[in-house]
Amino acid sequence: MSSNEEAEGRPLFSYRTLDIAVALFFLVVCAIVMTDSLRLGIAWKPNVGPQPGLFPFYIVLAMGIASLVNLAHALPHTEAGAQTATSVPGIKRMAAIFVPAVIFVLATNYIGIYVSAAIYIGAFMVFFGKFPVWKALTISLSIAIVNFMMFEVWFLVPLPKGPLETALGY
Repeated sequence: MSSNEEAEGRPLFSYRTLDIAVALFFLVVCAIVMTDSLRLGIAWKPNVGPQPGLFPFYIVLAMGIASLVNLAHALPHTEAGAQTATSVPGIKRMAAIFVPAVIFVLATNYIGIYVSAAIYIGAFMVFFGKFPVWKALTISLSIAIVNFMMFEVWFLVPLPKGPLETALGY
């Protein structure tokens, strides 16, 4: 076995390490959202209703409690926690999903959500699902058109649009 093959199969992270990292990340997110929710107000005003920070505050409070529980479970060394969660090939597979998702989100700002979604769905069907291009085009365009009709025409909910929708008068 070459050194490259050994590096490919070596463990990168244990479940314990990932559980701790994710719990800490969510606790930081919770702290940020709670701070901003407090700034917006978390009271329920009579005859007015909830202030803007009420629901986000209580949602992240629950999320923070769950993160603390997960952190408490992850801190002690256990056999299950020591098991390998991922290796180099696993990280590559995750990146194959994550990187296109990030590109999709960024492309939404420039070409709109409908065109971005059609490209994203079609590309996944061709590259990961091994569908023929004609099927991927048919399904991805159909989904984009149905979503466009549903949000823009029927529900009148404007979503990010690009040059194609502008050319169509939307």
